[in-house]
Amino acid sequence: MAWGAAAVGPTISDEAIDHGQHAASAERPRLRKIIHVDMDAFYASVEQRDDPLLRGQPVAVGGSSQRGVVAAASYEARAFGVRSAMPSVTARRRCPDLVFVKPRFDVYKAVSGEIREIFAEHTDLIEPLSLDEAYLDVTENRQGLPTATMVAERIRSAIRERTGLTASAGVSYNKFLAKLACEQKKPDGLFVVTPAMGPGFVETLSVGKFHGVGPATEKRMAALGIRTGADLRACSLAFLNAHFGKAGGHYHDIARGIDERPVRPDRIRKSVGAEKTFFADLHEREAMRKAIRPLVAKVRRHCETHRLLGRTVTLKVKFADFRIITRSRSGALPFASFEAVEDAAFQLLDGVLPVEKGVRLLGVTLSAFEEDGSPALSQLALPL
Repeated sequence: MAWGAAAVGPTISDEAIDHGQHAASAERPRLRKIIHVDMDAFYASVEQRDDPLLRGQPVAVGGSSQRGVVAAASYEARAFGVRSAMPSVTARRRCPDLVFVKPRFDVYKAVSGEIREIFAEHTDLIEPLSLDEAYLDVTENRQGLPTATMVAERIRSAIRERTGLTASAGVSYNKFLAKLACEQKKPDGLFVVTPAMGPGFVETLSVGKFHGVGPATEKRMAALGIRTGADLRACSLAFLNAHFGKAGGHYHDIARGIDERPVRPDRIRKSVGAEKTFFADLHEREAMRKAIRPLVAKVRRHCETHRLLGRTVTLKVKFADFRIITRSRSGALPFASFEAVEDAAFQLLDGVLPVEKGVRLLGVTLSAFEEDGSPALSQLALPL
């Protein structure tokens, strides 16, 4: 199957890919054909689709109260600087005409299922990252389409026809580059990074766009004079290992457009969490313990459904001044019961009490799973 690059660059055949790959390293497998699909402003777009009065309006999905938080924002709202996880009061200040809509997670999940069915028409190798985002390996595809680009176009077209929504896609020879490519033409776009383009494409980008480089790491890299992919590529493996430990090898590879991670349809979920923002700040221990109980219950229901056993409990606390702290406790073995999980969360809470400022939000997460036979879902915190 040939590589398609209708969006950018020439078409490259499998034969050419294999030849170039073997010339670089006889030990590496044949380059794959990966698509990263990301729905455009998914929650907000579903709301605009279902309510014509919202179309063209700045829309925020989330709570509109003084204590609310934006879960998702339409592109019209993003133009004013409104972003997910932003306090609603801040969002309203940036966009006075912002329309708040309560989230309908059952609807979003149903639409996500429709989209997943479209993916499955082309490949079994689907790795969902959330309800609105996934990697697909289409090195071989069920429709027998000759190029990866054609597969991506077919998927985007089917999503539009069946759901009335738009999706952006990135096509490349690994997951890292496919995700970067997807960001190039959003919304409702397609971008292709061919094997010949990969290293040069990476060099032009800010390291803050790279998978595995968060704000803290980006700041550390900047202090070392590393601001672009070209800067990162100029660093030796020894230098990167010395400054970033075991992550150094990852940074060394991605600076060269190398990412060996396969698409994992059975990817084990890393964490299950629930959190809640309170209408009034909490100050007393018993009020906080009472708030933690339904969070643990929410986590419990999901973990029991998917037969997940975890070794690490994390408590998240957001204070009235929006400062966030987390505290974790891990065991050598999974927690034997969710009563033990609740007790661990209470002990973590006791470790941060008394508090100088009120508590605006509490969250409980279970992670470090020993999975018992169920495929993973998304890593989104479960909303209450």
